[in-house]
Amino acid sequence: ASLFASSPSEDTLAAIAELTGDQTALGQAFQRLASAATVADPTAVEREFFELFIGVGRGELLPYASFYLTGFLNERPLADLRRDLAVMGIARAKGRHEPEDHIASLSEVMAGLSSGQFSADALGCGAAGEAGFFARHLQPWAPQFFDDLAVAPSADFYRHVAEIGSLFTDIEIRAFELARKQGGAVSAAAAD
Repeated sequence: ASLFASSPSEDTLAAIAELTGDQTALGQAFQRLASAATVADPTAVEREFFELFIGVGRGELLPYASFYLTGFLNERPLADLRRDLAVMGIARAKGRHEPEDHIASLSEVMAGLSSGQFSADALGCGAAGEAGFFARHLQPWAPQFFDDLAVAPSADFYRHVAEIGSLFTDIEIRAFELARKQGGAVSAAAAD
């Protein structure tokens, strides 16, 4: 989430460089991100972030559910998300100016759901809690966003972030589907 909220600082890049992985596809993706962070120039990554997500007039990508699902910003997906966040008792953090359907905000909510900080059980999304929130607010568009980020012209460091995002969303989709088929409310984090 933090890598989509703002450009990583030198300290953040140093922390990322210390990540380790295992032999799984996700573990190997983390290894590649760590290697990229080891050699990353913070100024170059800041410029990359600007080109990708801010730009002069507009970045290469618009990391918002509304844009990916409707072609416009601040549309129905944002209204639906705001309604669900209100039901969950989640308000926009002070000082945040981005609409809540930004990939950074949605990633933070998923982290809060996985850790138990938030609960989505009251949503009635057609699936229980975390799985329902994911199915409603990330699954319809996040895989395409990560695919687009992976091939964006300015993506270098962020190509590795896109790989992790793509693998993670695929794992979540499969784990939630498996939990649904088994009739349980197994968290994707437990399935991972």
